[in-house]
Amino acid sequence: MTVEHHALVNDLPEYKDAIHALKVSNTHFEKLMEAYHVLTKEIEKIENGGGATSDDIEKDLKQRRVHIKDQLMGMLQETKCGEGDKCCGKCKEGH
Repeated sequence: MTVEHHALVNDLPEYKDAIHALKVSNTHFEKLMEAYHVLTKEIEKIENGGGATSDDIEKDLKQRRVHIKDQLMGMLQETKCGEGDKCCGKCKEGH
């Protein structure tokens, strides 16, 4: 069975430039990205049959990855805030 790779750039190609910019300019974003990639590698190893684990552990890893992705997504959306009709919803500008 082939497992889909969940690199953030693959999942969010429209944010490719913003991902790179934040990765080099924001240490918090960089640390979250690293944690996301570590979890992704662990999950992919399990899904490819290379790691024996319980369903609960796999579920926990996936939930942690989703939580980190949500945080990363929030930071990425803030970079797009005010461009055209897009608004992150967090700003006080009401773009």
